Amino acid sequence: MRIGVFCSANSQIDPDFFALTRQLGEWIGRHGHTLVYGGCDLGLMECIAQAVSQSGGQVIGVIPSRLEKGGHTSSFVDVRILCETLGERKQLMVSHSDVVIALPGGIGTLDEIFSVASEGTLAYHDKTVVVYNMKGFWNELRALMEHLQQQGLIRGDYRSRLVFADTIEEVVKAIGGSSRDAAISGHP
Repeated sequence: MRIGVFCSANSQIDPDFFALTRQLGEWIGRHGHTLVYGGCDLGLMECIAQAVSQSGGQVIGVIPSRLEKGGHTSSFVDVRILCETLGERKQLMVSHSDVVIALPGGIGTLDEIFSVASEGTLAYHDKTVVVYNMKGFWNELRALMEHLQQQGLIRGDYRSRLVFADTIEEVVKAIGGSSRDAAISGHP
């Protein structure tokens, strides 16, 4: 499975986010899956690439030329896909992924989550974003989505495009892993 991951490129964030990201990356690698991500060597992006690579998985980095010129391309990338803009990067990541997971992140991650979800509602693809709600990071987003749903501002049910998962076991289940695969140990 090719697993797209959207996440933060910042390093000054909760250390538990790194431990949980590393755990997910190790699961991806150990199960022979491929990571598709933004190719950066900073923050959670570098953490997941390193964990996948060191656990035997393949890493595909979709890298904007500005990032490459700035010298922030991860050394853990096996396959480089170059692009010019963040919009192009997003499209390439989604098109090269079977499933998409969002980890803690900022404005860029929010943009990626909502782009994938809104494109799915218009049938550009059939992907759902699994929002990994590490330590309740995305609780306010979940509450906002409930509010929008209750106000009648979302056609259909947003849960058909955004699935919130509070544990790695729930993430694995949401992306189609078996119950045997979901037995993960070593929670921080």
